Amino acid sequence: MAAPAGEAHGTQLLFELFVMLGGAKLMAEIFAWLRQPTVVGEILAGVLIGPQVLHLVAPSETSHVLAELGVIFLLFNVGLETKPSSIFKVGRMALLVAVLGVAVPMLCGYLLMMAWDGNNIEALFIGTAMVATSVGITARVLGDMGLLDSTAARIILGAAVIDDILGLLVLAAVASAAQGSVNVVEIATTALLAIGFVAAITFLGAPALTRAAPHFRHLRAGNEFFVVAILLCFGLALAGTYIGVAAIIGAFLAGMALAEAVEGNHDTHQQVRGATEFLVPFFLVNIGMQLDLGVFTHPQTLLLAVVMTAVAVLTKLVGCGLGARGLGMRGAMQVGVGMVPRGEVGIVVAQIGLGVGVITESLFGAVLFMACATTLIAPPLIRPLFAGQKAQ
Repeated sequence: MAAPAGEAHGTQLLFELFVMLGGAKLMAEIFAWLRQPTVVGEILAGVLIGPQVLHLVAPSETSHVLAELGVIFLLFNVGLETKPSSIFKVGRMALLVAVLGVAVPMLCGYLLMMAWDGNNIEALFIGTAMVATSVGITARVLGDMGLLDSTAARIILGAAVIDDILGLLVLAAVASAAQGSVNVVEIATTALLAIGFVAAITFLGAPALTRAAPHFRHLRAGNEFFVVAILLCFGLALAGTYIGVAAIIGAFLAGMALAEAVEGNHDTHQQVRGATEFLVPFFLVNIGMQLDLGVFTHPQTLLLAVVMTAVAVLTKLVGCGLGARGLGMRGAMQVGVGMVPRGEVGIVVAQIGLGVGVITESLFGAVLFMACATTLIAPPLIRPLFAGQKAQ
């Protein structure tokens, strides 16, 4: 007798969860034994168990939801380790890193595609896909090394917030141009809302939560700090999406706003870390599952993907490194490499271009390759650059 549809769906869901989490942790263990970044192992686990190799699981609504929760919790946990005062100390340099880290990749990506096929709108979308930084990967590696409070890490985190706002505005302008016009009022409104959101949480929200923290103990439901923290995380992630910035920026700001309020509260930190360790592997596996190995079967697409990846790496190294040159050569390299991963952000930009019909399937495959490749390349470079360094 066939199992009811609901029961069959539940069985499939449990199978997917088991395979994704088990595969990620197995590969993480192997890479840890090899003294390599576990992040890379977890992404490669997605490649192996996904539709390209073993066909055990495929990207689905479930995997996307779990991946989104994973990166939200990752950035929320990073925020809890980052006090607003530590970001203020590097604010000027973070701004310069973000601006150059957007301008250089955007320009070079545009010029690359104009030289490749001369399609202006296509070139604009590829340039925009090069702009994005997926700071979650860097944050995970630096968190594992205990270096989230280093100067370079604070600059990377601060620049990532600004980078997201600038990338959002560039995407809005390019998407408008693809439809035949640029809505200046809409772009200006989005910019003001995004900047206002970040400023309000940083300058008003953080002090207010620090003052309110003692009153959380009067709540009787149990685990009061954890409950308030999770509600704030989801609330600001949601607010961020309504305003137009990424949900992960809202989550990071939520953690940063709570950083001083929960300082010394080890239970809350441990509870958030537990949830993060459970969910983050789904985020990393999902990136690996989206890697399209089909680009290797088309020489032209493969060549473009490799060139695009090289340009993506070099432009962040040069642009962000120039912005952080005040830290010396090693510090500038640390910041540049930390801003290299494009991850899911670059993929989303390419999906928008594909959806409005301005980029082709093969070009989308090349961008997908670039986004995954930069995500895999960064962690092995980050570890030696930060080796032997202590948080400042």
